[in-house]
Amino acid sequence: MIPSITLDELLARFKLDPAPFKPVAGRYPCRLTRYYAGLIQKPGDPIWRQCVPDPLELADDGQHPDPLDEERLSPVPGLIHRYPDRAVLLVSNRCAVYCRFCMRKRQVGCGAVGLDMERAIAYLAATPQIRDVVLSGGDPLLLPADQLHSLLGRLRTIPHLEIIRIGSRVPVTAPGLITPALCRMLAEHHPLYLNTHFNHPRELTGEAAQACCLLADAGIPLGNQTVLLRGINDQHAVLEQLFSGLLRLRVRPYYLHQMDLVKGTAHFRTPLVRGMELIAGLRGKVSGLAIPHFVVDLPGGQGKVPLLAQTARHGDDGWTIRNLAGNPVSYHDLPGSL
Repeated sequence: MIPSITLDELLARFKLDPAPFKPVAGRYPCRLTRYYAGLIQKPGDPIWRQCVPDPLELADDGQHPDPLDEERLSPVPGLIHRYPDRAVLLVSNRCAVYCRFCMRKRQVGCGAVGLDMERAIAYLAATPQIRDVVLSGGDPLLLPADQLHSLLGRLRTIPHLEIIRIGSRVPVTAPGLITPALCRMLAEHHPLYLNTHFNHPRELTGEAAQACCLLADAGIPLGNQTVLLRGINDQHAVLEQLFSGLLRLRVRPYYLHQMDLVKGTAHFRTPLVRGMELIAGLRGKVSGLAIPHFVVDLPGGQGKVPLLAQTARHGDDGWTIRNLAGNPVSYHDLPGSL
């Protein structure tokens, strides 16, 4: 069991009326670990905003519950096949903490996971061009260890699956779940990679460092995917501290994500140009190892694209970004932004 705290308990700690928060939590579930809630210093701080419901989530922001077309790109329930050589297996719909900006806000924490495991594994086995599978959800590390071990073992019997990756925020939100026993089990399934999700320097705690050290010592390469969040980490000093600190934890900054166009998350978005400015501002100030790719996941399931001068252009009609095939895609940025 993960030591958790209810929303009522957290609000009582800060003497806040629960009434404005309850309708939001009723639509988009709230879940908090005691550990992560303990990082909150005051309402509205960078940790609070990532995990506490906000009435802005219920605003009519004109965005879509599934802007990346994951459901259309699911040949079988719970498996997303967007790129020719990669697939995503949604093995859970639970996380230790429900992030308010989640790309799968429509389903995480809402009912049972829609995975047909037998059909998904059969599809992977019958599709030899897939060499890389990503376990996601929800959080795969919340599965019982024996269940995760069995799943990894079954995937390893598929000859053309060369790489298995796990996406998990457990090292950030519930680092106590990363144990030597878990790491020994994961190490049985190499080559195995893990991408985690630190968004702010205050998440770089001693407990998180210990969790990352256990994983790295088990031979698991660690990467990090940060989401660029307005008012949380959209400042040079914050990202400089975060990315340099991740290297000390043996975690390679991999992606800085532009906020997806997910319904209920528009208040977290920054203009595209802001992310480009932030990455440019890091050059020469931190090691090249500490500079991630700034990417946007294009709507309609057209894939992640690095935001570079060669791929993104701004004109009178807004942004045009070239997708992985080199074709121009219109992208609607924040109103009034460059």
